[in-house]
Amino acid sequence: MLTLQVIRRELQGEVVLLTLAHAEGMALPAFSAGAHIDLHLAKDLIRPYSLCGDPQDRHHYQLGILKESDSKGGSVAVHALKEGDSVTVSEPRNLFALDEHAPHSLLIGGGIGITPMLAMAAELHAAGRSFALHYCARSRAQAAFVSQLEASAFAPHLHFSDEQRLNLTAVLSEVPPDTHVYVCGPSRLMEAVNAQALAQGFASGQIHQECFSAEVETKGEAFEVVAAASGIAVTVLENQTIVEALAQAGLKVNVSCKQGICGSCLTDVLEGEPDHRDHYLTDEEKADGDQMLLCCSRAKCGRLVIDL
Repeated sequence: MLTLQVIRRELQGEVVLLTLAHAEGMALPAFSAGAHIDLHLAKDLIRPYSLCGDPQDRHHYQLGILKESDSKGGSVAVHALKEGDSVTVSEPRNLFALDEHAPHSLLIGGGIGITPMLAMAAELHAAGRSFALHYCARSRAQAAFVSQLEASAFAPHLHFSDEQRLNLTAVLSEVPPDTHVYVCGPSRLMEAVNAQALAQGFASGQIHQECFSAEVETKGEAFEVVAAASGIAVTVLENQTIVEALAQAGLKVNVSCKQGICGSCLTDVLEGEPDHRDHYLTDEEKADGDQMLLCCSRAKCGRLVIDL
């Protein structure tokens, strides 16, 4: 864990841009494009946010965070931070890394989903690798990072709904063979990119996406969970999550997003069949059945044994 200071705060529309650094100016842990950090905003209020700064900058972490209209506390707490405030953060973790062997990378960011793409573009540009960046937003007035993108050296493509919308068919056609596609933003955009890319012959392994939020159904029939290493057995009720049931028995699980996105509560399954509800594991990993996310997933059987 790191304690950092907000050294700069800038508001662009409904997005707050924060620059974090050590109060003493020490170098920060390195990160690669696509990484995020967890902000510990209050007790049991932990949220993951993508790093949008240049990975070569070891003295600052930069974040862009939208103030959500239906915030559950995370974005409201972030927007309340002021210059000079201290905040506890995790070291960077990367669940959305660039493929080092891709001959060309197509980056598509929608709304606040542009944040990891900024770091990706900086890393690819610095390495001299082939890529194209497309940024979609409702309007130029509502979009963040526009002046930064327009001043960049890599000629991004900007698409605003009230000017010129993104033509996915054309964008996915105008790339070299074996291109890897990276998309982040609203679920409708990510679903459209995934479906269109598959329809145009892209392999599933060439399509990468990162969710910021997701609807997840956590209810279901009651079942038993045994935490083998801790010697604790609990009944997970119909309206409970595994995390909540274990917490009532005194076993706290490290969670962050609580939506099956970030992977912080990923746990090995020793016995039983998980009912996966997350957006983190691949279809192949879900089929293996030897891991699960405890914040949202349930069981297809009466008893699960987990390595916790």
